[in-house]
Amino acid sequence: MPKKYIGISTLDAAKIRVKEIFEFFPRVYLSFSGGKDSTVMLHLAAEEARRVGRKFGVLIIDLEAQYKLTIEHIESMVNEYADVIELYWVCLPIALRNSVSVYEPKWECFDPDKKDIWVRKPNAKCITDEKFFPFFKRGMEFEEFVPEFGKWYSQGQPTAVMIGIRTDESYNRYLKLVVGHNREFFGGRRWALKQKSTGMEIYSCHPIYDMSTKDIWVFHAKFKDKRHNHLYDLMHQAGLSIHQQRICQPYGDDQRKGLWLYHVIEPETWAKVVARVNGANSGAEFVKYSGNTSGQVKITKPEGHTWQSFCTMLLGSMPDSIAEHYRDKIFVFLRHYEEHGYRNGIPDEADPKLESTKKAPSWRRIAKMLLRNDYWAKTIGFVPNKTGSYLLERYKKRISEERKKRRSENIDRYGVKL
Repeated sequence: MPKKYIGISTLDAAKIRVKEIFEFFPRVYLSFSGGKDSTVMLHLAAEEARRVGRKFGVLIIDLEAQYKLTIEHIESMVNEYADVIELYWVCLPIALRNSVSVYEPKWECFDPDKKDIWVRKPNAKCITDEKFFPFFKRGMEFEEFVPEFGKWYSQGQPTAVMIGIRTDESYNRYLKLVVGHNREFFGGRRWALKQKSTGMEIYSCHPIYDMSTKDIWVFHAKFKDKRHNHLYDLMHQAGLSIHQQRICQPYGDDQRKGLWLYHVIEPETWAKVVARVNGANSGAEFVKYSGNTSGQVKITKPEGHTWQSFCTMLLGSMPDSIAEHYRDKIFVFLRHYEEHGYRNGIPDEADPKLESTKKAPSWRRIAKMLLRNDYWAKTIGFVPNKTGSYLLERYKKRISEERKKRRSENIDRYGVKL
């Protein structure tokens, strides 16, 4: 879908969208991370809220092991707009993805059992009582908490969730917002998508979706009275371009490439992070050079091994629970291709170009998945699943049981103990 220019700036368009959100929705809240995009969103929302004399919710999910400068920025923004916001600064034990350790694929921020090694303590504004939200359970995942909070906050009324997502950040975001097949929009507004999974009138609203990275920084440069996160200044001094500067949970599969910055920008915070998050130090060393913990650059197998036998060796070196998780993924992958033209098994390796575009199966692709610690198995074509689903858990259990039942048959068929 080509861009359509309507004769106004992206900033003015964003202001109009924020104005419409406050006009049409009785309940409004904003998801705030302290990053450049959500900071612009909060400035615009607070400005409109003051104009119309309304308050709106601000959800901050504190991930504990974050930059000190980001926390200081969040505090300053919260204090500046205290007159128009209802604050929900969440410091609860939420499970987060840890892609830099095969021994701890998930970790809990603010885990009460590890209080003595927390990177930092919550401040007085934070929600630390696990009973504050009736839906909360310890160890629930970030992706579970967010929609549940929306349902709780809505009180059964039409609700707008303002999110600082922009389409120029990724092609997937562009497809989701601009193309939007089989999606329900509010009043035909493509920047306001209904959250079908909640079963309620809750809409994810993206007022700044068409702003570019340049537009965001023009805003910060033009309105010097508006606060910005000074962490970005240090990232600039560290040599990162404006497109590389990201503030997010740095242990995820895609985000880990920024881990090495911690010890450069905030060495004191980094020392605490190393003690708190399993694999952070070694992960930072790898991603500094390759952008991934391993497998992203050209990989080689040990002498005397095929890719298939190398996969067997890698699985044998992992903790049992993690190895079983990967065996389920490999089993589904092999069975799929067995049903689609590879009745005698997949090749040890295929054309690298076809492998990289996920158009050809091979044991080398599986080895890359294991070396990357690709927990969601995106390397071999899987997509991350929404956790907590009864049907999903039942499916996973059925696959695991079927794989184990056919274990001896699998060895004969695939040459690997699955």
